[in-house]
Amino acid sequence: MTNPSLRPAAPSTRPGSRPEDEQRGSIGTAVLGGGPAGLTAAYTLGLRGKSATVFEGDGIVGGIAKTVEFKGYRFDLGGHRFFTKMKPIEKLWEHVMGEEFLTRPRLSRIFYNGKFFSYPLRARDVVGRLGVVESTRCALSYMWSARHRGRTAETFEEWVTTRFGRRLYDAFFRSYTEKVWGIPGSEIRSQWAAQRIRDFSLWKAMLSILGIRQSQVTTLIEEFRYPRLGPGQMWETFAKRITDGGIDIEMQTRSTKILHGGSRVTGIVVDGPEGAREHEVEGLLSSIPLSQLVQQLEPAAPPEVLEAAARLRYRDFVLVALMTDEEEPFPDNWIYLHDPETRAGRVQNFGAWSKDMVRPGTTCLGVEYFCFEGDETWNMSEKDAIDLARTELGNVGLIDPSRVFDGARVQVRKAYPMYDSAYVEAVAVLRAHVARFENLQTFGRNGLHRYNNQDHSMWTAILATLNLLDGANYDLWDVNNEADYIEEGAAVDEALDLGAPSTLIPRPLQQQYEGAA
Repeated sequence: MTNPSLRPAAPSTRPGSRPEDEQRGSIGTAVLGGGPAGLTAAYTLGLRGKSATVFEGDGIVGGIAKTVEFKGYRFDLGGHRFFTKMKPIEKLWEHVMGEEFLTRPRLSRIFYNGKFFSYPLRARDVVGRLGVVESTRCALSYMWSARHRGRTAETFEEWVTTRFGRRLYDAFFRSYTEKVWGIPGSEIRSQWAAQRIRDFSLWKAMLSILGIRQSQVTTLIEEFRYPRLGPGQMWETFAKRITDGGIDIEMQTRSTKILHGGSRVTGIVVDGPEGAREHEVEGLLSSIPLSQLVQQLEPAAPPEVLEAAARLRYRDFVLVALMTDEEEPFPDNWIYLHDPETRAGRVQNFGAWSKDMVRPGTTCLGVEYFCFEGDETWNMSEKDAIDLARTELGNVGLIDPSRVFDGARVQVRKAYPMYDSAYVEAVAVLRAHVARFENLQTFGRNGLHRYNNQDHSMWTAILATLNLLDGANYDLWDVNNEADYIEEGAAVDEALDLGAPSTLIPRPLQQQYEGAA
């Protein structure tokens, strides 16, 4: 099973369209992509009563955050927890899901050198499990790295080693990071580390162990929110509200050309079950890969812009779902596999996310393989992929391989925008070119070529839509700085009236949404 799906694509309907629109091919605003970002943009357009159509190339909404259904099991493409510091996004999640939005305890660990370490890394845990000798070596390495701590780090490896030391980098960062990206840490830009790694001080840890001082290392969340039937339930509910409000979502339909004249996008050409069609548009909101968007421009972008688009790279992904009759083979929501002998990078335990995702008395594990389309991992047959995942989890002691009774394989293209040595300069060129179009906004993980979480992607979608509709000037490219969250939160609350569920929906759509939360 290469690409299991929840349902076949439904016929396209446009409950809010008018006959004259169909004759002219005008659809108002086109939204490219039906993942969290694209659906949030469409939802925001609906709140403003605007005409729009969403074009999604898959048969299921949700993008990489969709939930796949297979023989009574539901599983994520990876794990997608719902946690945010942005109150408008939190209110929106709660409004959409209501009682179906669970609060779940978090447990995640790292498997390294035959041992399990708490993740996020806890100082006492690291020192205790590494042992006195290795901990002392790590501490000395940490102290040695202090002489470089004021230096600007250009790469992931430099960023981590100057803060934590070479030995901790080799133990807890090198193997997993190189599995994820397929390139050495010396070729990954430091922006990835700055965005993803929390503060951890081994020196404070050692002092804490010796009783000299209390550890002040910041902790991450101990619990998170999660839809009862997986993240796809969130985006399926979003999609229903969007279509109920008069905005169509056309599945299995992709854009092939972005037509423009002067400083405005004038139309798009899409291809889907109904064949190729051209539509006039008033505006374009795009969450598809930034490189793909630029490559679809007609007239074509200048050669130097197309060259920059070609330089952007993406990491692909294969998920192997294993069904086992062990109800709880391990208690974690997920485990990072830092063992260099194991090809898998991470494993999810979906029964620990929600019992309603799995059959009673069994569970489903999601084994994650990071790869490039066309490489050995990507081209592996489904049977071989299932056998590999079962063997690897057995080898590290997470499961009894003989108790795995079924499995499935899902391939995901362009899952992660890469932070390689070429991306900063390439994105700058593309960003400048896209800015020429006054009625075009690009946003979301792939639209900005930024490894954003769901809340970041939704936030950029809302701000992009406000930029398009109101002529606002929110900077989407720097949205995951906490200062920006605080500064822009009040503006979004005011613009969309997100203060309370009863006022979330504008009056023209009130009856359709009444009591839905």
